Amino acid sequence: MLPLRLYPAAAVAMLALLAFAPCRAEHDIAYVAEHLPEAAMDNRYGTLPVWAGSLYDADDWRITLQGAAAKTKVGTISLDGPLLSAALRRDLDRHWQVGLFGFYDRLSFASGREFRPLQTLFAPQAPIGVPVDALFTRLDGSTRDFGGGVYVARIGDMGLLGQHRWVVGVLSQRLELSDYRFDYTILAGPQAGLSGQLDFDATYDFVTPFAGLEIPRDFGRWTIAVHALAAVPLTVQGVAGHITGPGFDLAGNTASAGAGKHFGDPSLTLGLTFTYRPARLTVDLGTLLTQQLLEPVIHNGIDRNLVLSVFWTE
Repeated sequence: MLPLRLYPAAAVAMLALLAFAPCRAEHDIAYVAEHLPEAAMDNRYGTLPVWAGSLYDADDWRITLQGAAAKTKVGTISLDGPLLSAALRRDLDRHWQVGLFGFYDRLSFASGREFRPLQTLFAPQAPIGVPVDALFTRLDGSTRDFGGGVYVARIGDMGLLGQHRWVVGVLSQRLELSDYRFDYTILAGPQAGLSGQLDFDATYDFVTPFAGLEIPRDFGRWTIAVHALAAVPLTVQGVAGHITGPGFDLAGNTASAGAGKHFGDPSLTLGLTFTYRPARLTVDLGTLLTQQLLEPVIHNGIDRNLVLSVFWTE
């Protein structure tokens, strides 16, 4: 409870906030705070440097460098930045390839004034009647997603698919959420005016098997290829959180609080690449389109998800 002397000031602040507040968003803050970095994980799976561009080059090692720019948005909240990776691929013969790769993605959070329900499933003992309408401001922080993996590819040219390439592999990754925090002010109910800080700082480790299919076709100096990749992060984990306010400072995660394990979802990504073979340069325009269309379905609440990826192969 607020001290009596603070009630007049809190009432004035609340009236000012409500006068300029837009309609409340549908999803609570914990819901979108989880889905933003999960969408970034999907963007990484969709841009893994495991696609060949052409089916067979030579019995030698090939270097691939990949770079992408990503921007994911929910309301006024955004997560954007570069995705970088490098890979080595060896063509064993005309039917088999092996490869290894590493990646490093560093993205930044930002937001405007965000009006959403406050929810604290990671700390049900918080002395706040949740869910409750709140204002969230001053979002800060970043993500680091890094790791590496190996894969095997099988090249085929028979059957209904014609020329095609199956890819199977596994990667290990660490996702770090740092300074991922909001200032909050409760807007409704008996605790209106109460304020504090909410953060979702955590480190999540996954081993992720993946499998994909690539179907390339040559057109003069160009190769156009469609590809699909499914990835399954192991194991799904509880969502961590930390909330402070007048007289309390609580941290936990949804798994230990009995609210389930939610972080780390299966992923399906699609792409359409255009490779200019004389320059060995590939642009993935299909991922740009499909990540925008699929991500709001896979992770409900995402408004926009754009990722443009480019590959260069030595």
